[in-house]
Amino acid sequence: MADISTRRTIAISATSLVVALIVLGLKGLAWQITGSIALYSDALESIVNVVTALIALAAVVLAAKPADAALPYGYHKAEYFSAVILGVMIIIAALLIFREAWLGYLEPALPQAPVEGLTVSMVATAINAVWAYVLIRHGRQAMSPALEADGKHLFTDVLSTLGVVAGLVLVYLTGWAVFDAVLAGLVALNILWSGWTVIRDSVGGLMDVAVPTDTQQVIREVISSNAEGAIEAHDIRTRQAGRMTFIDFHLVVPGTMSVSDAHTICDGIEAKLREAVEPAQITIHVEPEEKAKHSGIVVV
Repeated sequence: MADISTRRTIAISATSLVVALIVLGLKGLAWQITGSIALYSDALESIVNVVTALIALAAVVLAAKPADAALPYGYHKAEYFSAVILGVMIIIAALLIFREAWLGYLEPALPQAPVEGLTVSMVATAINAVWAYVLIRHGRQAMSPALEADGKHLFTDVLSTLGVVAGLVLVYLTGWAVFDAVLAGLVALNILWSGWTVIRDSVGGLMDVAVPTDTQQVIREVISSNAEGAIEAHDIRTRQAGRMTFIDFHLVVPGTMSVSDAHTICDGIEAKLREAVEPAQITIHVEPEEKAKHSGIVVV
């Protein structure tokens, strides 16, 4: 059965889909009211949000599955795959917006009903801003790349929408219809950068990147302070896969130490590591003292 954090992650991911549908409806309405290409680009990005919310939901549900014979290390990396797909879709949306912006630049038209359209757009933006905060905050707490990526994308959506609204106010005040298309192009550039960032961060996870430096330091301190009776720990390696942290290292013990005593030391280290880094999967390879490298962590 999934733990409380995992269930909450799945619930938040499901809520994201509902929020994305509501925001899509509002932004689509703003575009229909005004006919603005810039607001069209904003609405198109919301379609991407709906699809990616579906992908993120599927990913977190899959990542929550326990390890089995087919995937003995678990399904944690499923979230990184979803984040890569999210990044690709964001880039496709940006290219579609570039196309509309170019057509609008060739045949500029002044948007209609400014107050009504911008009001609806700002309501949608306020919803996105609140939900982006929720996603980023919980994504980091639960170590969920899919939710954090979704939250970051929503935040860039918020910033781009604010820029669009400010620009459209200028369009209405000056009558520069062509600036509507220029705004859409700027939104597309912002979305393009967002897509690249999501893909870059996700590829790092797929490549078994090490945990952050501060977490590595915590791991080393825990090993050092809970390995009494051992000689040293070396070849410490870490990697992050979704919420799960993988830790493995070699523990050198006196050659005369019994297997039972060495096992007791390992159990103590594992317990303390799981308290400090949760959740974690730990592998310790016990070696006799002639295997000491006099590097890594020397136990005193």
